[in-house]
Amino acid sequence: MSTENTPIKQEYNITVYTENQIGLLGRIAIIFTRRKINIDSLNTSPSEIESIHRFNIVINETEDVVRKVTRQIEKQVEVLKVYYNTNEDVIWQEMALYKVPTDTIAEKALVERLLRENGARAVVIRKDYTVFETTGHREETDNLIKALQPYGLIEFVRSARIAIIKDSEGFNCKLREFERTEPAPEIVENEYLNSRDKVFTM
Repeated sequence: MSTENTPIKQEYNITVYTENQIGLLGRIAIIFTRRKINIDSLNTSPSEIESIHRFNIVINETEDVVRKVTRQIEKQVEVLKVYYNTNEDVIWQEMALYKVPTDTIAEKALVERLLRENGARAVVIRKDYTVFETTGHREETDNLIKALQPYGLIEFVRSARIAIIKDSEGFNCKLREFERTEPAPEIVENEYLNSRDKVFTM
């Protein structure tokens, strides 16, 4: 059976600009649940625009599925704009914390060198354990887990991904341009939603 025309799944970064409304995260999550799509990473944070929040969602899917999902997310009243990009189109990082026995670090120069080579820095030092922090891609943080396991790695946690789109002027710039060309006479709730298509895509 030929697989030449089989859609290829890959990681996509979905960036969502929204108003900060209670319950929106749950409604967005339901969109993925109904399509049986697993969310690999989810980060929410303030954006470069005051009172506007930014979601970064990572999924492993085909472009066709991702396109349909982004369109469905944009139908949410509080959502201003949604973009999707491959890993090659974004600059991204994840943060990781590693808890290791302090005496192991003190006694074994190899562990100290290993941490230094991976750019790890100590954020907490106690008599019984030390917590190190690194930032990088998933493969880099995973490699350090494997390297520390033989030396008594106590605990590990990794953050959700944060990402910035490489080739774009940013949603902020496009929103300000829209304000200049079509200024509203007064501030109106959800003033951009009826004309969202005029805020250009990246």
